[in-house]
Amino acid sequence: MKRTILMAAISPVALAFASCGSAQTGDNAPVASAGNGNLVSAARSTAQGSDVFAITEHGTLSEPWAIAVEPGTGNLFITEKGGTAKFFQPANGRLGTIESGLPAVAYGGQGGLGDFAFAPDYETSRMVYISWADAGEGDTRRAAVGRGQLVCDQADSCRIEGFTKVWQQSLDIASPGHFSHKISFSPDGQHMFVASGERMQGDPAQDLSNTVGAVVRLNLDGSAAAGNPFADRGSPTDQIWSYGQRNIYGLEFDDQGRLWGLEHGPRGGDELNLVEPGNNYGWPVRSNGDNYNGDPIPDHTADDGFVKPAISWNPVIAPGGMIFSSGKLWPEWKGQLLVANLGTMSLSRIAIESDTSASELVRYSMGGRLRDIAETDDGAIWVIGDGPNGKLMELRPKG
Repeated sequence: MKRTILMAAISPVALAFASCGSAQTGDNAPVASAGNGNLVSAARSTAQGSDVFAITEHGTLSEPWAIAVEPGTGNLFITEKGGTAKFFQPANGRLGTIESGLPAVAYGGQGGLGDFAFAPDYETSRMVYISWADAGEGDTRRAAVGRGQLVCDQADSCRIEGFTKVWQQSLDIASPGHFSHKISFSPDGQHMFVASGERMQGDPAQDLSNTVGAVVRLNLDGSAAAGNPFADRGSPTDQIWSYGQRNIYGLEFDDQGRLWGLEHGPRGGDELNLVEPGNNYGWPVRSNGDNYNGDPIPDHTADDGFVKPAISWNPVIAPGGMIFSSGKLWPEWKGQLLVANLGTMSLSRIAIESDTSASELVRYSMGGRLRDIAETDDGAIWVIGDGPNGKLMELRPKG
């Protein structure tokens, strides 16, 4: 059964704080906006109007993690952290299941089934890419990516055939968190970018001998792509595109072909960055937040040698996924970033002003933690809630 609700926009200063300890599978919580890496008072983020969305609920899922729109059909494929996956068919309102072919996941903490992405040539190849927390020796785990062909020859059932692991983090680590494992394809369809979280370890993000705390650029078969900034250093360093990154949950190309990464800071310091080759984003040496135990981390400064965020938040928003709006249903939003927030239980709308500057324009209260976001070809926004009863919600303009 579906249910329709009207949701109003609210000011960021009215949002309640949600701590890291209460965040089931994300980092922490609310408020503030900035450009050039400088934190700005929350009062400078403005709410614009009310009754912005007509929201239709289409049932609940079990710990949904990622949502992706199937090219051609517009069906929505949704991973569930425990190792299952569903698909929703907007045309008829039916929910189906991927019955077989998914990888076995190391479930627990922030680990489980992760991202779901359709290959650039999906309509001919039927290839899909999936990320997950993969078990190593003993209690160790690593982020991994695999691919296989999606076969949907029954109305409410699909399967994945020939699923094969094509990439994994270079270190097995006994940690249940910060896998990141978001997937994005280059606009020309030739390369796959994967966010490789630093697994709650900190220092390895500054060590180019491994691929944790980095974004890697790969060929579609998972091998290191030619032309990467450290290609002459051999494997696995030849995979690295950028490094010094903590836990990226948003990784998307804009309509200018620029790649943006949205990552969780510690206590404060969530940040949005333009992800460019060879860049070092400073973690854990620099952050606009502090350690969870209260120990300070030096803020970014003009002369610290690291790339500064286009925007950072303190307190944090604890972001989930993000998309760039097409503007089909909200023309004034075209090219703006829409972020599904875990900690602030909200949807943020952000304007990219330059390579180094962005502003949060407004934050919409959604009444619960948001894990991921997608847009269908007609311009409708779809979001999934977090947790054991995460809602699938369709957003359209009111009226």
